[in-house]
Amino acid sequence: MIDFYTVIIRKSADYWVSLCLENGLVGQGNTPEQSIDKLKQAIESFAEVYESDSDVYFSPLSINELHEFLTLEDAEASDTYELRKVYA
Repeated sequence: MIDFYTVIIRKSADYWVSLCLENGLVGQGNTPEQSIDKLKQAIESFAEVYESDSDVYFSPLSINELHEFLTLEDAEASDTYELRKVYA
């Protein structure tokens, strides 16, 4: 696994969603920070399973999946996307 991950944070209705570009995992919370914390937990859990199970698939997010994440229609969604580096 790598030392840091690239994360995009997006407001979606009443919550925030963070998406990891390196593995497609997501976190959701009431604040950007909470969504990142949830994503860190998901990354740590995934890393444990990935190391112990050889049948687990690991792949970066495709450009089509990123496009879908960024263009989902939502009446209350923000047009601002944050890009952060997260250490997990």
